[in-house]
Amino acid sequence: MSDLIAAVGIGVLVGVVIGALGAGGGIISVPVLTYLLGQTEHAATNGSLVIVAVTALLTLPRKARTGQVRWRDGVVFASMGCLGAVGGRLVNERIDGRLLFLLFSVLLLGVAAMMSRDAIRQRRRENAGGGGVGVVPEPSGPRAPVLIAGAAVLTGLLTGLFGVGGGFVVVPVLILFMRFTVREAAATSLLVMVIAAGVSILTGAVRGTFDVNWPVVLLFTAGSTLGGMLGGPLSERARPSTLTLLFSLLLFCMGAATLGHTLVAS
Repeated sequence: MSDLIAAVGIGVLVGVVIGALGAGGGIISVPVLTYLLGQTEHAATNGSLVIVAVTALLTLPRKARTGQVRWRDGVVFASMGCLGAVGGRLVNERIDGRLLFLLFSVLLLGVAAMMSRDAIRQRRRENAGGGGVGVVPEPSGPRAPVLIAGAAVLTGLLTGLFGVGGGFVVVPVLILFMRFTVREAAATSLLVMVIAAGVSILTGAVRGTFDVNWPVVLLFTAGSTLGGMLGGPLSERARPSTLTLLFSLLLFCMGAATLGHTLVAS
């Protein structure tokens, strides 16, 4: 019973952070499920898949009503990513838990570095009077389809392997190479996450390897959904560059802690 209460409480706190910073839940949920709720590495990535799928599925209808979801493009992108999702799932089943988290910590640190760079660029645009919104470059001609396909497969791979949504890959690609607006990219990425996470879950379920502590994960998801509603209004009071920088610092701390814990444990 104490584990279930903790799942709700920690879920609310994580949701507040996610809502306030505009961050993706999966990349934060994996270490939280492991180090705070006692899940194994593989169970945590499985649980994160459920969290990503449910959260995106609950948010998608609201975005769809605004007309921001580009369904056809999203389904095509996600379909290309399904190959990566299946492959990532198969690798997840075979890889040692410590190696899995070693790679995950590298992912966290890499995304933290990328977000820090974006925060600096956003701040420069804000100071120049651009409001944090940059000019979207033109698609890169013949190379764009290859980059789009590669990014789709990479997104699926990250989802299947680590249980993350991969929005930090999807959104920039949709903007830069498929002429999406920022809002369209963010909304359509939810559709991509639902499909990629769903395929990963289905692959594990069919193979009988999808081990999840359902009460803990579902209560954590409910708590994080509530926390997201509470934290969302906080994001409107801060500059976008500040939110991005705080998110990058959070990921850096989590990545460093995960890396250190994994190295010590091994």
